[in-house]
This record gives sequence, structure tokens and C-alpha cells, in this order.
Amino acid sequence: MGAGGRWGDLDRPPLNGAALRRAVVRPGGLWTSLDVVPETGSTNADLVARAAGAPEGAVLVAEEQTAGRGRLDRRWSAPARSGLFFSVLLRPGPAVPAERWGWLPLLAGVAAATGLSRAAGVDMSLKWPNDLLVTVDGEERKTGGILAERAGGPEGGAVVVGIGINVTLRAAELPVPTAGSLALAGAAGTDRDPLLRAVLRSLERWYGDWRAAGGDPVASHVQEAYAAGCATLGRTVRAELPGGRERTGEAVALDGDGRLVLALAGGERLAVGAGDVVHLRPLPPK
Repeated sequence: MGAGGRWGDLDRPPLNGAALRRAVVRPGGLWTSLDVVPETGSTNADLVARAAGAPEGAVLVAEEQTAGRGRLDRRWSAPARSGLFFSVLLRPGPAVPAERWGWLPLLAGVAAATGLSRAAGVDMSLKWPNDLLVTVDGEERKTGGILAERAGGPEGGAVVVGIGINVTLRAAELPVPTAGSLALAGAAGTDRDPLLRAVLRSLERWYGDWRAAGGDPVASHVQEAYAAGCATLGRTVRAELPGGRERTGEAVALDGDGRLVLALAGGERLAVGAGDVVHLRPLPPK
């Protein structure tokens, strides 16, 4: 690895945990603690394990994850200090009925995209249900993902939301050709400290509005914002459903439960709540 080992890359300075805590942990705010660790298997797994005794608003950030997970048990890996890998502990109840908690990963996508767009100066869009997209060399690339898991006992008293964002990954470091990073998308800023502060502040605002509205996606404007930033809507997509089934149609809407509504051949409508979606037809040029 050369001099300095894994910490020898001067383009990737460590996060300043003390400064981050001063910036985001404050009386009356959502965030109650913020810890930065050099390395862990999965920030989500760590917070889920701690959820029973932890207050809402705990934030755990890792400089490197060795067993990071995405949806459908996919691995998420990246070089140390090349991105933002963090999880937050939320307790929406009793203000929000449990049947509305499924909006949390979509809400986190809106919060991350809006926060990063402002702080990094790069256009971002959302691929249903929880991928963050940027444009690299004219192509859509995944630069981030979100994973929400119930925690805190059999009643699911908490939700841990994990967010992973590729910030400074170089082309040679991409795990797959369809991946991207903020740097490859031409971001104006890639300093991870202000980027993390921006995402956490955005998440605090969106979550606060959603919880104040009892989890109503319309009253809190979460549904409207997600639809406005969703690159999946208006596209022909292939939905890869549980059980190995596939359906192809046009993604036309999000329903009140955050499911993707497909218009199928013959006029049938299908609401997809789980599975993978593949974009088949590109959006027309603007």
C-alpha cells in the first residue's frame, strides 16, 4: 500500500468526529450521539445490536466497512475513507403507525439526494426503491444505497437506516461498471465532513416533517418529493419479483404505501412492493 498503509492517501483525510458531533448533536435535535469508528463489519448490524438500549438519534459512522450490506443481502464494499458509510437509529412510534414505516427508506433517499445535491453541487436522482444515482460520462451510475431494518425487539420498536455513498472512488476502484461516485460525476466538493453534515441535517428535517404528519406521505410532501426526483417513473422497467417472477411495464406512479405502480400490457396495473427493478428504456434527452 505504500507509506502510511491504508491511511496514506492524502486525498482521503479522516472524518473529524469531534467537529461532526459539535455540528449535529444539539439539545432538542434529532441526533443524540455520533460515533466514528475506523472499521467495522456493518454499521447497520452494529446499531441493530445496540438498538434495545439506545435512544433515538444515535449515528454510527465507519471509515471502512468490511461486511457492508445492501438490499437483498448484496455486499457493499469500497476502499477506506472513500465514501460515507453510516447508520442512524430512529423510533417513529407511536406518532407514526407501523404500516407507514415502509416510507423510511424512500424518505432517506429524498433526504440524502437533496442534501448531497446542495453540498456537493452534483445532480442526483433516485432509482426505486432506494438507490442514489449520478451521471458519469452521460450514463446513469449508482453512487449510493439505503437499507432499512427493524430493530429493538420483537415489536420492531426502532428502525435502523443505513446509507452508503461513494464519494471519491476512482474509475479503477469501482466494484462494477454500473457504479459511480460523486467525484466521477464532477462534484464541486468531496470533503466528507460537510457532506455528512448536509445529509444528516436534511434527514432530520424530512424525518421531523414526516413524523409530525403522522407518517402521512402526502401531508409531509415525501411522496411528492420522491416522485419528482425518481428516475424510474416514466421508464419502461423489468420488475424482478420474489419467487423468480418477472413483469415488464411502464413505471407510472408511487402509491400511498410507497410501492411502484406499473402499467402492463392490456391496461393492467401492478403495484410492486418488493424485488428489483431494471431500467430498460432511457429517459428522453432534455
